[in-house]
Amino acid sequence: MRPEYLLEAYATAVLHKDAAAYTSIFDENIRVFDMWQEWRYDGITAWREVAKDWFDALGADKDVVTFSDIEITEKGELALITAIAKFTATSEQGEALRYLENRLTWVAVKKGLTWKIIHQHTSSPIDFNTMQVVLKRDKKPC
Repeated sequence: MRPEYLLEAYATAVLHKDAAAYTSIFDENIRVFDMWQEWRYDGITAWREVAKDWFDALGADKDVVTFSDIEITEKGELALITAIAKFTATSEQGEALRYLENRLTWVAVKKGLTWKIIHQHTSSPIDFNTMQVVLKRDKKPC
């Protein structure tokens, strides 16, 4: 299995708000530097709670995740994946309601035939003038 399958598995799990499928692509000792709320999350238990809270907060809406500017470097048992992740909130009828983008970096390790993410880092730039986070490429700060 190639490490790029992680992108598809992530998007599918998020779309279906499936916390078990979502966390299955992460190593149990995952370390996450997330851009939302907390400075970092250590371990799959903490990361599973984040996923559950995220999916619950969506209510009837769903997030459609798409990736662009994907770069994958695979060296033996390690892979580095970088991309721009776009999260589009959609209604039950499939109507796009809003979206945001952020930068994503994953470090994955091959365990048997499967890749597991051991580190995730997400970020968005901050506008120098306003000190606001820029959540959409080529847009003004949010």
